Amino acid sequence: MAATPKPTLTITHITTATAILNIEGVNFLTDPFFGATDGTEYDTTPVWEQMDLKAFGFDSIPPPPHLVNKQGPALQLNELPPIDAVLLSHEDHLDNLDPEGRKLLDGRKVFTTVDGASNLRPRPGVIGLRPWETVTSCIGGKTYRITGTPCKHFPVGEVTGFILETDSFGLDSSGKPNAVYFSGDTVYIDELREIGKRWHITAALLNLGNATFEFPTGPIQITMDGKQAIQLTRDIGADVMIPIHFESWAHFTEDRSGLVKVFTEENFMDRVCWTTPGVPKIVF
Repeated sequence: MAATPKPTLTITHITTATAILNIEGVNFLTDPFFGATDGTEYDTTPVWEQMDLKAFGFDSIPPPPHLVNKQGPALQLNELPPIDAVLLSHEDHLDNLDPEGRKLLDGRKVFTTVDGASNLRPRPGVIGLRPWETVTSCIGGKTYRITGTPCKHFPVGEVTGFILETDSFGLDSSGKPNAVYFSGDTVYIDELREIGKRWHITAALLNLGNATFEFPTGPIQITMDGKQAIQLTRDIGADVMIPIHFESWAHFTEDRSGLVKVFTEENFMDRVCWTTPGVPKIVF
């Protein structure tokens, strides 16, 4: 089957997992986080209180850890272009949705987890996605199909990734529809190989950083490291991998220099598209 053109994609990374994806003129915003300045600390008590801490080796409930932001957003709310829709991987972690970011959810189409949609009521534009569930929505005058993808992140709470496709993206020479993938917060899991069987991923926006939390039972990895990112990109056959979510917080353990080292050693750099926060980057 003859291939048809890929979509056009420009990404403006803002901070952590927050980025504007301009796809053929339609602006999607991922995981809105806008309130921090360098060195801001955040209390994680609400998430801490939801966990079964005894399962992680705690005999009593210790004080919750504090998240420390090392790099604030490159753009503020008043500097954003009009946003057509929000891709919210999860609403219960402050580094993915803070009070400033919540302002963007009112009156907009928001795609998130099922629990997240319930927690964000009564906003009528919020849609919850189960893993591999596809919804159809008119966004920016175009009909998009948005599919939720499975994630494995923190021991409690729901997280989703997203596959974006529309008819104008066309087909790959294999006959599979062209699509764009945003991973959300997750480590590598085997279920994600299914993506490459269903779609031709033109660009994979991956949350990296090897974010890690320490428990008495040992450290728990909650986002991908560089090696996992390479494996996932290769497994799903993505043309380009765009790394984000690796330099903004103290609990991230693999920064850009660490990723460059891994990507270079694995002969992978030619498939990586780097961004500069606040600066639009044409991917294709």
